[in-house]
Amino acid sequence: MIEFRSVSKQFPDGTLAVDDFSLVMPSRKTTVLVGSSGSGKTTILRMINRMVDPTGGAVLIDDEDISGLEPVALRRRIGYVMQNGGLLPHFKVVDNIATVPVLTGVPRGAAREQALTLMDTVGLDRSLADRYPSQLSGGQQQRVGVARGLAANPNILLMDEPFGAVDPIVRAELQQETIRLQRELDKTVVFVTHDIDEAFLLGDQVVILEKGGRIAQVGSPTEILADPASEFVADFIGADRGKRALSIRRTERGAILVDSEGRAAGVLVDGGPTA
Repeated sequence: MIEFRSVSKQFPDGTLAVDDFSLVMPSRKTTVLVGSSGSGKTTILRMINRMVDPTGGAVLIDDEDISGLEPVALRRRIGYVMQNGGLLPHFKVVDNIATVPVLTGVPRGAAREQALTLMDTVGLDRSLADRYPSQLSGGQQQRVGVARGLAANPNILLMDEPFGAVDPIVRAELQQETIRLQRELDKTVVFVTHDIDEAFLLGDQVVILEKGGRIAQVGSPTEILADPASEFVADFIGADRGKRALSIRRTERGAILVDSEGRAAGVLVDGGPTA
């Protein structure tokens, strides 16, 4: 479990990025921080592995205040995946994935063997192991980044807008891979995005942020969709523009879902009886 207690962060130039932020991120669930630029979401994420330290309040992991932990040691036991992968350009794929285990004392041969297994886990062909990042597609680079984030078998995986630089088709594939990995590996995931649809797809708990890291609403996607807490939230999720107010329209070929402006939004499928 990750807990923020009245956390604030003011940078040396006077910018108050986060103001009195309190939240519990449950274990083995995906918490998504979503908001526009300036909402403090990345700053909040980076406080978890002490890439950024708060100027007030406390961050705790399993009830332990992380301010007393050595930052580098802490980072080596928390997975971190960022946009564009953050890969080392002069390292081969297998060595990029093996980086953290080698730094923590795992013999290089064992770390490389583990890296090959992780390539299987994230859907990368082992034939790519000896290539360099520049020889991979954007989607492949992001998969390498995820594998590297998992290499130390962390309980916590931080993902900072990891799919923002790939095209929509690859992004959709990576989102589904993330759902599959979480289901199989059972990690505590903290995911940052500016895309509310991505947040609703991936998040068990979604945190909608306003400027300065102020929480506009926190809840499951269902709770937020059913009952937006404010006009800001309704606007952010598109409820006020009817994007999510769907209705059924019968056609000769079957039923479709349309939004408030009559545009097709999906197909109605009978999922069978419910309990």
